Amino acid sequence: MSIAQKIIARVKARQMLRFILVGVLNTGFSYSIYAVGVYLGLRYQVANLVSLVIGILFSFKTQGLLVFGNSSNRLLGRFIISWTVIYLCVIGLIGRLLALGIDPYTAGALSLPVSVALS
Repeated sequence: MSIAQKIIARVKARQMLRFILVGVLNTGFSYSIYAVGVYLGLRYQVANLVSLVIGILFSFKTQGLLVFGNSSNRLLGRFIISWTVIYLCVIGLIGRLLALGIDPYTAGALSLPVSVALS
């Protein structure tokens, strides 16, 4: 492996680590908003939507700045489209979990791995 290839591999590894750490931060932030919404009496769909909208903006900026070094707002449209699909999948999963008798806090938490995997 050449020196250039080693440098590229090291940069990619660091970027992946930053992606994971920022993802954990964003997931915790978004779940906190969801949980507060449910606590305040919002339906799970609304709490998740509020969490998604605020989380998209927060995540877009943190990922852009801390992971990719690019905070251009031109990329926001694609980011929103991706998260709209993720939102629909997560809402479907939460709805199924609620139908099984699981409370909305646990259902939201159980849906996090799906959200993370899709993102």
